[in-house]
Order: sequence, then structure tokens, then C-alpha cells
Amino acid sequence: MSEGDFWSQPEQVERFAERDPDHRLRRLVDEGAVDADSGDRVLDLGCAGGRNAVFLARRGFDVLALDTSPAMVEETRRRMSEVVGTEEARRRVQQGRMQDLARFDADSFALVVALGVYHHAGDMADLRRALSESSRVLEPGGLLLSATFSPRSSPGREGLSPVEGHDHLWRGFSSGPLLLLDADGLDREAARHGLVPDRATETVEAEHDGGTRVTVNALYRKVAGRS
Repeated sequence: MSEGDFWSQPEQVERFAERDPDHRLRRLVDEGAVDADSGDRVLDLGCAGGRNAVFLARRGFDVLALDTSPAMVEETRRRMSEVVGTEEARRRVQQGRMQDLARFDADSFALVVALGVYHHAGDMADLRRALSESSRVLEPGGLLLSATFSPRSSPGREGLSPVEGHDHLWRGFSSGPLLLLDADGLDREAARHGLVPDRATETVEAEHDGGTRVTVNALYRKVAGRS
């Protein structure tokens, strides 16, 4: 099954749409790290079924969302329309790739949400383009909230296996091969694009569906003067 087919399956759309908003995102909002009343804009990359985009819209943020999957875009628009109306939902939720954010101006978002997204890069060049674009659209001092799987993950009984001829690309996840870096590696790549840890990047391990998911959780801040 191709990655595109995986994300179009109705059961996957429903599963992601029903998930609660990310707890780290909720904490950032509750702590006032981003503030809707101040006009802070948010970009949700890989919005899936809309769990985070809809949460942000309900909290009053001008949130825009992208996903490569037409099925995920449609579900997010459906849920978003209940908050902002049908036409506004179509404007806010669009199909697109994390490597190409040309539709957005530089320095235009206070927060980029990229949860479970960057590990879908096809190779390191793809990842670097995605990080470069995320940094470009962030305003100076803006935040990037990221979560990626670690190569220490073992999602099933057979664990992960490297894809021959491709650095950092691993197979073993049901959605297809993923590009996986550890915390130090992700921090180094982020730093190439003016993104520095706002707090220490964490590696979190959890049992999941008969395997172990190891996640690299990061919060980066864009260094002033980078674009």
C-alpha cells in the first residue's frame, strides 16, 4: 500500500480526526506562548483530520492548515466549517506539501505546528527544504512545535529495517518508509535553518499497538535575523 492510499482510508481519516488536540499545543496556548487576541497566526502542517487546527480555530486563532491528502483536507474543512463557516474553512484548509509554502509570505506566522510530519520527508534534501520553508514563514522569535518518530522505534514484532541506499530512511511503519533522526540529529538540522531549541528536545518512549513508539518532541524558536 502506498503512503497516499494509507492516508485516504476512511478508517485512518476517522481515527486521526477523533484524536484529542496535542497536549503540548494546548499547553502553549494555555501558557500564552501564542495569543489569538494579539493576532498571532498559526500554520498547521500535516493537519490530518483537523484535531489541532479545529482546536486553534475554536480558541480564536487565525489558523491555516495544509495536508497532502485530499481526504484529510476534506475532513478538516468539514470540521472547521462548524467553527468558521464553509467558505472560510475552504480558505483556511488547503492541499499542499511541507516542502513548498510559497503561497505564504515570509515572517507571517507566530507558530508552525508540525506534528508527525517531517519524518514523511523522502530524503534529507526533502527534510531540509521543509525545515527551510517552515523557518521562512515564521516571524522572528516565532515557534516551531515538532514531533517525529525516532529510529529507536519498534512499531511491530519485526521492528524497523533500513532502506538500502537511503540515509536515515526506515521501513516498518504501516504508513510506509519514514525518515528518522534522533534528538541530536534533528536539533542539528533545525539549527541549519536558524531554529534553536526553546526548551530541551525530549525523546519519549511509549508502548503502542504491540510495539514501541519512540518520539522526538521539539520546540524550536526562530533566531531573529533569519528568513
